[in-house]
Amino acid sequence: MSRIAFDSKKYLNAEFTGLLILCRPSWTEDPVKKNRILLVDDNDDFRAMFQEGLECHGFEVVPAATVNEALKLISTENFDVLLSDLQMPDAADGFTVVSAMRHTQPNAVTLLLTGYPALQEAMTAILLQADEVLVKPVGVAEITEIIQKKLSKPSTRVAIDKERVANILERDTGPTISKWMSRVQCDEEMAAISMSCQERTGYLALLLGDLVHRLRLVPNAKVLISSAAHRHGILRRTQGYSIAMVVEESRILQVSIFNTLQNNLGTVDFSTVLLDVMTIADEVDSQLKQAVLHRGRSGFAIEAGGARFHGTPGCDIDKSACPIRHSLVNQ
Repeated sequence: MSRIAFDSKKYLNAEFTGLLILCRPSWTEDPVKKNRILLVDDNDDFRAMFQEGLECHGFEVVPAATVNEALKLISTENFDVLLSDLQMPDAADGFTVVSAMRHTQPNAVTLLLTGYPALQEAMTAILLQADEVLVKPVGVAEITEIIQKKLSKPSTRVAIDKERVANILERDTGPTISKWMSRVQCDEEMAAISMSCQERTGYLALLLGDLVHRLRLVPNAKVLISSAAHRHGILRRTQGYSIAMVVEESRILQVSIFNTLQNNLGTVDFSTVLLDVMTIADEVDSQLKQAVLHRGRSGFAIEAGGARFHGTPGCDIDKSACPIRHSLVNQ
């Protein structure tokens, strides 16, 4: 066994410094077959350093710099180990890679690296996907030891049944509405309008149904306007809701939806969750726009920060006032 000092200056963005241990594999295996590691990290220096170190320990290492590159490799090649960064650069990127590996190659050892110790709080949910989460800084020798131990005691796993976001929201429509109701009741302005629970929720269940339908559309399919949204807007006008209140309850709906997804981290399909989250945000904003537009067709005036907008029966809101959630233009 020999040691060489690791030159941290050579790898300016590396996550650790220390000694790189060069050694021959100590476990007895077919000398021809090497355990294959898929190494995923968007940091070029970190990726090159770990590839060299792990190869010196007898592994065959296949590097990937992006999530898409990793997903392609997972679908076309076989691996014994996945070693992936959690943030590449977004926080959910590592989840996507691990979820794909667990679904496609459930017996592979999956290890996640993170530079954020605070994520220890979410470890239970993360470990439903990965075998272990390692907090940087961590060295090649330590990771090699962990990999060898896990490979020496293989365990057959059953692929975890994953749920699409649409299925989760459809199943948990009731809890989502309950969470929404509890938050709305804490809003002094909305709570001041006395009404029953059924009147308060209005068309909320149908709005969530339209969202689920949107999430299940095939790519590039035509997106229809939510009919429940314009009925919801008309109802809110008759109930005395201001535009600001309609916007606020829409914001609360998004928060409640994401809370539902948070409660289902153990089963959500991370391979599609990012696209689904973007679709949720777009659909809820679209529903808000329809609710406000149809509420405005009976006549109203909005005042916000010195800006004033008028609506008249049978006419849409002036387009300069849209999108409602983002900005109001002085007239």
